[in-house]
Amino acid sequence: MASSGLSQDQVFEVLKSPRRRYALYYLRREGGTVELSGLTEQVAAWENDTTTAEITSDQRKRVYISLYQTHLPKLDDAKIIEYDREDGKVSLSRRARELDTYLGDVSRPEIPWDRYYLALSAGSILLVLGVWFEIYPFVLLSGIATAIIILVAYALSAIGQYIYYRRRTVRGTPPELRRAEGQ
Repeated sequence: MASSGLSQDQVFEVLKSPRRRYALYYLRREGGTVELSGLTEQVAAWENDTTTAEITSDQRKRVYISLYQTHLPKLDDAKIIEYDREDGKVSLSRRARELDTYLGDVSRPEIPWDRYYLALSAGSILLVLGVWFEIYPFVLLSGIATAIIILVAYALSAIGQYIYYRRRTVRGTPPELRRAEGQ
């Protein structure tokens, strides 16, 4: 966390409130600038285990006041979000990506990407050696074809990893709620 300027204690202090975490989950899911009213409704729905259409005005008001007065200013002071209090607009800052480690869904097993890329590297080395020493069937490949195969394999892997992480961070409900629901 050295690049963020936040110590681990500061990160935990900012994220200790479920309401702030829910706000961050919502902002991550929406991926842009949102209205405070929409943020309020979704956080209230998550907190009350209901839909946005079924929350009461008291539930909405309670969440709105605490977001407006306490939680969003705290996240804005930490430079995790950009909060325009007058216009009621909220968006994630670049610094928010540094919290992904803390907000990620750890309830599901992680793909061992390090082992995957190690195996891909070993396979690439074997392919190059097969072509170099003219071992059948590798002898059928030219040097350019070998390079293209390796580059395409790494490109597809990178795209796959990007999609995998994008899906994990932009889900409908916060991970802590999915665990509570047994998902």
